[in-house]
Amino acid sequence: MIVQVITSFIASAAFAILFNAPKNSLIKCGFVGMVGWFTYTLLTLLKVDVVMATFVSSLFIALISQFFAKRYRTPIIIFSVAGIIPLVPGGLAYDAMRNFVVNDYELAMQLAAKAFMISGAIAIGIVFSEVINQLSRKRAVKQTNTP
Repeated sequence: MIVQVITSFIASAAFAILFNAPKNSLIKCGFVGMVGWFTYTLLTLLKVDVVMATFVSSLFIALISQFFAKRYRTPIIIFSVAGIIPLVPGGLAYDAMRNFVVNDYELAMQLAAKAFMISGAIAIGIVFSEVINQLSRKRAVKQTNTP
């Protein structure tokens, strides 16, 4: 697990380099990806469904990205895109397409559906994080305006 966490840190930081993230944010981008992958791995070890583990991990990634964006005055997308990279089901999508090519449509559809659900869980986790952020901002403004 330690090797996976270190590898996810390196992968996230490397993708931040590919996306031309500022040099001072590379370590933070790696940290976001590492936390996301650690959360995912921990949940899968606890026998949580892969889709739910991906959702929770992407939610954590987005929340940490929002925190870093606010603290370091950097766009949130710098951290969230680099942090999400370890969760993207690229291998699963490749296996689905490979099975389509070899005419194993039943397995290909199963793998494609799973890749689609995991991708959807990533998107929903990011959106849900933004909803939480907006609600907390509204609550803070409401509390400061109340006499």
